[in-house]
Amino acid sequence: MIRVLSCLFLLLSFSVAAQRASPVKSFFPEGTVFHENINYANDTVQKHLLDIYLPPNAAKSIPLVIWLHGGAWNHNDKYADMSYMKQTVKQFVADGYAFASIDYRQTTTKPFPANIQDCNQAIQWLHDNAAKYGYDKNRIALIGFSAGGHLASLVALSNNDKVVNFTHDGKSPSFRIKAVVDFYGPSDLIALASDSNSNKPDHPITQLLGAIAADRPDLATAASPVTYVNRRDPPFLIIHGEKDESVPVTQSRYLNSWMRLARIESKLIVVPGAPHYGEMFDSEELRKEIFTFLKTHL
Repeated sequence: MIRVLSCLFLLLSFSVAAQRASPVKSFFPEGTVFHENINYANDTVQKHLLDIYLPPNAAKSIPLVIWLHGGAWNHNDKYADMSYMKQTVKQFVADGYAFASIDYRQTTTKPFPANIQDCNQAIQWLHDNAAKYGYDKNRIALIGFSAGGHLASLVALSNNDKVVNFTHDGKSPSFRIKAVVDFYGPSDLIALASDSNSNKPDHPITQLLGAIAADRPDLATAASPVTYVNRRDPPFLIIHGEKDESVPVTQSRYLNSWMRLARIESKLIVVPGAPHYGEMFDSEELRKEIFTFLKTHL
């Protein structure tokens, strides 16, 4: 019995240790209420965790902003991108928004559509548990960075298309996304995979699809947000660096153009001289754009 209990203690200790201590708490206003490492899938998968950050003494039915991290679909976690967006992150809670950040399985573990299934499952959990945490399930916005921008766009644009393999249980989500802030997310994987490097097995798009895009254009098309643009989609604010070396700014131009052709509200901001990510995206000017956009649509 003692030996069994010792093994159980070791397993529990390992599980707790495997959950990384939050490196972002100091970014939030004093008094922020933290709900950390909530499993949204009722399983033991480490990437099925989310965090919720609530304003102190928050009013009822406040809007919710959900953060989707970047990392080429194959690395990083739910804290990623916050370190260079500290003022934006702080302002979410300071301005009275509920804020959540989600993890999703990486392509080193499971290729597409596992990550979009996880995103939809996490958002559905947040929608279903809105009353418990005091935010409005009908006022949800997404904000995503790079691979997270791709996933945020894909979630929002496919939401009304009933794509059954984008959910873990094959059921259409009951949530609706009211607005999306997309930071330099890939939108058209066929176009993005046009260079010769994309034929390599370790290329992020190859890892995402589980195949070379040129060999499986059907998968590349299915994983591209532009595929799902239609008149019923929510408004977008798209932000991209002029000098982005990882995701060409044409990716955001494509998405913005498709949105406008479908007569959906969309605004593209190209940040002069900006690279793929960094503190240039946490400027006062961009924060004003983001919060004006959210206030308008939430």
